[in-house]
Amino acid sequence: MSNAIEIKNVTKKFKEFTLNDVSFELPKGYIMGFIGPNGAGKTTTIKLILNMLKRDSGTIKVLGLDNIDDESKVKEEVAVVFDQPYYIDDWNLNDVEKAVGMFYKKWDGKIFDSYLKRFGLSRSKKVKDLSRGMKMKLMIAVAFSHNAKVLILDEPTGGLDPVARDEFIDLLGEYIQDGKRSVIFSTHITSDLEKIADYITFIRKGQIIYTGTKDELLEKYCIIKGGNDDVTLSDKKNIIGLREHSTGFEGLIDVENLRGFSNNVITEKATLDDIVVYMNKEGH
Repeated sequence: MSNAIEIKNVTKKFKEFTLNDVSFELPKGYIMGFIGPNGAGKTTTIKLILNMLKRDSGTIKVLGLDNIDDESKVKEEVAVVFDQPYYIDDWNLNDVEKAVGMFYKKWDGKIFDSYLKRFGLSRSKKVKDLSRGMKMKLMIAVAFSHNAKVLILDEPTGGLDPVARDEFIDLLGEYIQDGKRSVIFSTHITSDLEKIADYITFIRKGQIIYTGTKDELLEKYCIIKGGNDDVTLSDKKNIIGLREHSTGFEGLIDVENLRGFSNNVITEKATLDDIVVYMNKEGH
């Protein structure tokens, strides 16, 4: 299986933060959710992939191409949606197409037009008159209109209502349907990833905590709850992000560490959000 993105041993040092020895792979034809708390290194990693920041060490390849040595080829094959648009406020949507389309050899005006119609976006509208949600839809329309093989999304659904988010999830499913396109989807709305992601990469404090399939991650951990008499001191060491209260406890646990616990404890399936929250609590 060939990879859309390969990141190996990438490090980037700042004054108060270090992205430390980051490695992960996104196979072609799949969607990877990129999760972690604020300040974990998600946007820094994305900027390194796009060569908006220079890495200190390590390698980054997009579709087998080095992201620095082959930067122009890489940018032709990559579409990006950030959490804020980068268009001039006084532009209308025709101006947006003229400005963006000239940068891409494979720009397709017919595809762009079809998405504008699908999203109910008028070409005469100015960027400054669009709601946050409509601006996001405009960025998505642009991203989908130059036949990019890799789509990088940084909090794309933050300005969308639940109905529009579902529509966006459906669009991603369409986008990767041919098996040749791939998506990195960085978001705090982990319920979106539970619907669509094939792989998850979890980053905290600049380090990769997990990278692999979503199903394996969700099977690896569960929520554990019980009374104060149901847990020993040695048991507590295996509970991630342990929360104790007057009548009992709860936390996250690797299912392999469940042996030896009282039969009275309750276990529940963990969501991606549970995993992020408890892991982050453990890290403080």
